[in-house]
Amino acid sequence: MPALRSPHALLYATRPGALPARFRRERVLLVGCGDVGLRVARQLGPRVRLLALTSQAARVSELRALGMTPLVGNLDKPASLKRLSGLATRVLHLAPPPGSGAQDPRTQALLQVLRRRSGVQSLVYGSTSGVYGDCQGEVVTEGRTLNAATARAQRRIDAEQRIRHFGRAAAVPVNILRIPGIYAPNREGGTPRERLQKGTPVLQASDDVYTNHIHADDLARACIAALWRGRPGRVYNVNDDTCLKMGDYFDLAADLYGLPRPPRVPRDTATAQLPLMLLSFMSESRRMDNTRLKTELRVALRYATVAQGLRAGVTAPLSS
Repeated sequence: MPALRSPHALLYATRPGALPARFRRERVLLVGCGDVGLRVARQLGPRVRLLALTSQAARVSELRALGMTPLVGNLDKPASLKRLSGLATRVLHLAPPPGSGAQDPRTQALLQVLRRRSGVQSLVYGSTSGVYGDCQGEVVTEGRTLNAATARAQRRIDAEQRIRHFGRAAAVPVNILRIPGIYAPNREGGTPRERLQKGTPVLQASDDVYTNHIHADDLARACIAALWRGRPGRVYNVNDDTCLKMGDYFDLAADLYGLPRPPRVPRDTATAQLPLMLLSFMSESRRMDNTRLKTELRVALRYATVAQGLRAGVTAPLSS
């Protein structure tokens, strides 16, 4: 902290809560400390005071070692969240909804506790591009009407609506990030390598769908940019510049790893062979427009395409 220069320095020294804003570090609350949340924490470092909500007491030591202040609480148990009230100046909400139901009670519980005491200057929510549904390969901007085809995406729409309402009611600037497939060589399950090794088929060219991607490090940078630069009430597509169909993406990865390209099958064959979760991704085609990400949030992508991101993981040592 800088030296106190105010004529009331002695008063401030005895009453830390009364310090002027310019003498205090921002307090950023991370809700959802998975892979992306930890990347955000590493990128922010000591510039801010990092608070991390975790439902697992066993993770307290891990989070402390990364310079965070762990707060044990469970979004499924609202009573455990009381201490979050009034703590943070900025909140990054990356926790997923429950695995069933039409609503997201976890987001509801978080917003209820944030309402009790204000002070939040920005709230960023990590949603999914699945809220757009199948766009038949069209270019998709943030203004497109939502058309979620799965219960998973419907729960995200419910969370988005709650976030928007909170922003209006509490006069808090909120942003929604619509995130496609996250990848990174140093992320668990973050590359197509395992799927390629299993020989999982992809759709034949005539049935194939466009897919969208973002490197986990670029996503973390977008989260940070939104916390400070996001326009109030704004939605942002957070994807790279890749314009590939899913089969071509797996072909690219196979060539890079020196593995066989996956077999191509018609959609009716895939329906009989592949799990429902994978089929749901193969049923939606869209090309997301990331203009706002670049112009409003001023994010310069480190990995502008999946080819660059995957190749970096092959040619360079993995970073932490």
